[in-house]
Amino acid sequence: MRILITGPSGAVGAALARSLAGTHELRGLSREPARVAGDLALELVRGDALSGVGLDRALDGVEVCYYLIHSMEPSTDASFERRDRTAARRFAAAAAAAGVRRIVYLGGLRPAAGRRSAHLESRGEVERILLSAIPDSVALRASLVIGGRSRSFRAIVRLIERLPMVPLPPWRRYKTQPIDERDAIAYLAGAADAKGIGGRAFDIAGPEVLSYGAIIERIAGLLLLARPMVRVPLTPGAITSALAARVSGQPNELLGPLMRSLGGDLLADDAPARAAFGVPLHSFDAAVEHALREWEELEPRALA
Repeated sequence: MRILITGPSGAVGAALARSLAGTHELRGLSREPARVAGDLALELVRGDALSGVGLDRALDGVEVCYYLIHSMEPSTDASFERRDRTAARRFAAAAAAAGVRRIVYLGGLRPAAGRRSAHLESRGEVERILLSAIPDSVALRASLVIGGRSRSFRAIVRLIERLPMVPLPPWRRYKTQPIDERDAIAYLAGAADAKGIGGRAFDIAGPEVLSYGAIIERIAGLLLLARPMVRVPLTPGAITSALAARVSGQPNELLGPLMRSLGGDLLADDAPARAAFGVPLHSFDAAVEHALREWEELEPRALA
C-alpha cells in the first residue's frame, strides 16, 4: 500500500516511518526535506499543506495519508488556528480529489468540562475537516506523548534539569494520561488498514492517570534529580510560557498554546481504542526510561 506521511521530520512522523518501513511503500511530504532523517526509507516530496504547493504530486497514487501537521511555530502570518484551518482544508480537498481512501489524524484529547483552549479547539476543528472530507478517515486523540524526540517531553526534562527548584502552578492538580510514543505509533500503524474504524475518533492513552504535578515528580525521580517542588499561584500566560520557553530551549510558539491548554483534566475514554486495536501498553515509568535512553543515544543530555 502506498502511504503518505506528512511531517516526517517530526518525532512522531519519523518514528511512524520507521515502523511502517518494509511493509508499505512510503512517501513523505516536507517543507524542508533536508531536515528529514537520512535513514528513513521513504520518497520525499517538497511541499506545504498551508500553501498547497506539492500536494498533487505527494498524493498521487496514495491510498492512506497520515496528517501530522500543526502550525504552532514561529510565523508572521495569521494565528496558528487560522493556519491550521487553511492547511487542513487544502490538504483534505487535495486528498479527496486524488482518491485517497483514508486520512489518519493525530489530534488532542478533549476536556470533559470547561472551556477548551485555542490549541484544543484547533485540533478539534482540524479533525472535523479531515473526517468530513473522506468518510473512511480516522482520528486518534492523545495527551502527552512520551518520547526521546518529543519537544513537549524534552521541555519538561530541561525545566527539571535547569531549575534549582521546580514551580508547580495551580494546573499541577489536573490529571491526564500520558502515552508511550511506542504505543502511540502502534495505534497509528494499525489505523492504516484496520477494518470497521472508518469515520470514527478514538482516544488513546497510557494505563496510568496522573496529575501534572505527579508527572513532573516522577520524571525528576527517574532522572535521579532531587528538586524541591514549590507550589506557586501562577496561571498559564504569556509571561510564564515565555520563561518556560527560555529555560527549556523550546519555542514559545509551541509551549504557549500547550500551557494554556492546562485548564482542567484531559482524560481518555480509551476502551474503544483498546478493543479495536489491541495495543499492549507500557507503564509511565517504562515510557520515560525508554525516552531518556533514546534521547541519550541521539545526543548527550548535559545538565545545564
